[in-house]
Amino acid sequence: MAREMRDRTVVHRLYDAFRAGDGQAMEDCYAPGATFRDPVFELHGSRRIGAMWKMLLAGGSDLEVEVTDITSDGSTGSAHWEARYTFATGRPVHNVIDAAFRLEDDLIVEHVDRFGFWRWSRQALGPTGVLLGWSPVVRNRVRRQAGRSLDRSLGDG
Repeated sequence: MAREMRDRTVVHRLYDAFRAGDGQAMEDCYAPGATFRDPVFELHGSRRIGAMWKMLLAGGSDLEVEVTDITSDGSTGSAHWEARYTFATGRPVHNVIDAAFRLEDDLIVEHVDRFGFWRWSRQALGPTGVLLGWSPVVRNRVRRQAGRSLDRSLGDG
């Protein structure tokens, strides 16, 4: 039971740090070889995952995060979270995300966030998202732009 509480705590620490805008504390929740995947990013290593969170926090001065339903069985965990923010296009976004975690030694080793990309793109990209947000062309463009931004934030681009 103590292990289950520690694992549950790392997921709580992640979202507490997110709400506090502390990207370094978020990075510290991940194992060095951790992976992160969502409809935009596919990342390997705590440094890149932490850089993504720091980049997202830096770009969202009006970011609000609400987290519910955090669970853990000792080796896996999950959470439901919602983010409200203004995207770079100036458009308001309300993103609804379900997270799944694999946990080892009190750290996150795998994190998968699931959300509707088309729903997100309709809000964030406006008419382009409404008309083409479902298409691989738009999704791949968003992935490339996000990847370039992440590389720049790491000094790799």
